[in-house]
Amino acid sequence: MVQQTLAWTRRAPRAHDRPSGAATGSRDVSGNVPAAPLAWPLKLTMIPRRFAGGISRIHPSAKSDGVVQPDGRFTLGDFSIDEYRPIKVIVIGAGFSGILAGIRFPQKIPNVELTIYEKSAGVGGTWFNNRFPGLTCDIPAHTRDWSALYAPGDEIQQHLQDVVAKYKLARHIRLSHEVVRAEWDAAPGQWRVRVRALNPATGAAEEFNDVADVLVTAFGPISRWRMPDIAGIEDFAGELHHTAGYKPPAGEGKTWRDDLERWRDKRVGVIGSGSTAIQVVTALAPHVPKLVNYVRGQTWLSPPFAMGLFAELLGREKGAPENEIALRPEELERFKADAEFFKSLRYTLEEAMNSMHSYTQLGSALQNEFQEVFRKNMEEKLAARPDIAAKPWGTVIPGFPVSCRRLTPGPGYLETLCEEHVEFISSPIKKFTKTGIETEDGKHQELDLIFCATGYDTSWQLPFTIIGRDGVDLNEKWKPHPSSYLSVCVDGFPNMFMSLGPNSFIGAGMLIPIIEYAIGYAVQATAKLQRDRLKSMEVKSRAVRDFDRYIDSYFPQVRDYGHGSSLHAMRALQHPRWEDYDYESADPEENSMYWLGDGQTWNEKSMTGDRAWYLREDFIDRPPGASVIASFCLYLL
Repeated sequence: MVQQTLAWTRRAPRAHDRPSGAATGSRDVSGNVPAAPLAWPLKLTMIPRRFAGGISRIHPSAKSDGVVQPDGRFTLGDFSIDEYRPIKVIVIGAGFSGILAGIRFPQKIPNVELTIYEKSAGVGGTWFNNRFPGLTCDIPAHTRDWSALYAPGDEIQQHLQDVVAKYKLARHIRLSHEVVRAEWDAAPGQWRVRVRALNPATGAAEEFNDVADVLVTAFGPISRWRMPDIAGIEDFAGELHHTAGYKPPAGEGKTWRDDLERWRDKRVGVIGSGSTAIQVVTALAPHVPKLVNYVRGQTWLSPPFAMGLFAELLGREKGAPENEIALRPEELERFKADAEFFKSLRYTLEEAMNSMHSYTQLGSALQNEFQEVFRKNMEEKLAARPDIAAKPWGTVIPGFPVSCRRLTPGPGYLETLCEEHVEFISSPIKKFTKTGIETEDGKHQELDLIFCATGYDTSWQLPFTIIGRDGVDLNEKWKPHPSSYLSVCVDGFPNMFMSLGPNSFIGAGMLIPIIEYAIGYAVQATAKLQRDRLKSMEVKSRAVRDFDRYIDSYFPQVRDYGHGSSLHAMRALQHPRWEDYDYESADPEENSMYWLGDGQTWNEKSMTGDRAWYLREDFIDRPPGASVIASFCLYLL
């Protein structure tokens, strides 16, 4: 019996292990070869190990016919307590959030079938879809091989591709697959998902249906760009791009720099003054004979964050240029050779970024200090252009507090505006013409190339339909403004979790850890569904209402767009308040203890695996200070 069980435990993957839609020896509708099935047993961390023996006998909706016997005794479940049922997860999006979900779900959830649908032709989300000139991360961020403290966009994109390869996530990801509809089916407790698969080679599209026990939305609000609504835009005969829609020349490794030769004689217009426009202006101005920046709004531009601290940590000489964000070859070599130094540098930089939240608090000492420092810095750099710095019409210097709009370092932008071949126009645009742009003051600029850095649709009206319980459309529910619980879930939408949901962005601090904790929250909820044999879990409407009231109470005190600092968000998501949810069991209500199974664990039942796992280091609950545990792992305990 033991030999037979061992053989079953280590069986070859079977057909029902394959990702949805994959068939042996076939190709999916986009021409991709289906990913290899996940082999058992899985190595799990932070959750007791359980293997797949007998697990295919258990279906998510399985129920016992004889739950209560005539003498009142329960009929026991024919499974061990840790013999968890199969569970299927669909993730929408393969950017930072989707990639992290691809790592964490297989690591933490046994017997999971995971599919990640990505509408684009590559992974990376924002960093795949945005290729515009000058694209960089606008806060300090670093790995051992990025070339600058503010990492170039193509290097971030390559890093994400490397992460996908490292964790072998291609088996879960379906590229050029766009989710067009998701609808909750209450009877089985599943999401029915409609997917449109595009064949990039032929342009043909085919739709198919999929199902999931858990749905994770992993797309952010800056995934839907829009062209400006300006008269005559279709009349312009030159080259016109939205920054998010620009694509570099075709070819492996091609970037916007490969277009510079073609643009060298172009007269360029850039519409906007946000973080994107600032980067485009700074990147293109040295390479073109004329550049016009059309500015409607105002933006606080700060010196590069933490540059003084960064230079000190690197041991750079005193007087090193403030804008020297590029890393020197010897510094990169030190990162690779000295892991402890690199770890210390990252820790110090992140701690510095996480110490800035009070600048978002209205009237705080730090906000006032920042505002004065930024104003002086901007005035000094615009000394050669008093027409730009002067009030009230031409100024780029805001009259509103810092943090009302996204704070942008923009190294080199103000200096670029002072160049003779660069024009700054604050008169509103009246219309596009065949040869350029006419402004409200009657002036016309002849242009050959225009970049529209005019933002995204951040209304939270999704480009596809999500239907929850009782036929409620999420887009309708989110009118006139979106509501959520901790930015990760919505009442009326069971078994659905969000990364970067409404009010999840922050004015100060680091965003990636918030993504990690949001995905960690979804993983914990999925583990609860599986462990407790639940058909559904749904946040209570009271909890959503109270979170809305919290936000309404918090916003008057700050100039921000999140619900607290980044550290606050991580603490809020670290340990879920399960009492804020309603639950529906997958088993008959008469036996609420059915999840206990047959009174044993799988390792005892099969006489395989570790039967003293509670003595392993990763299960020992040591007092604080007795061992060092990375904080980002704590939320998975």
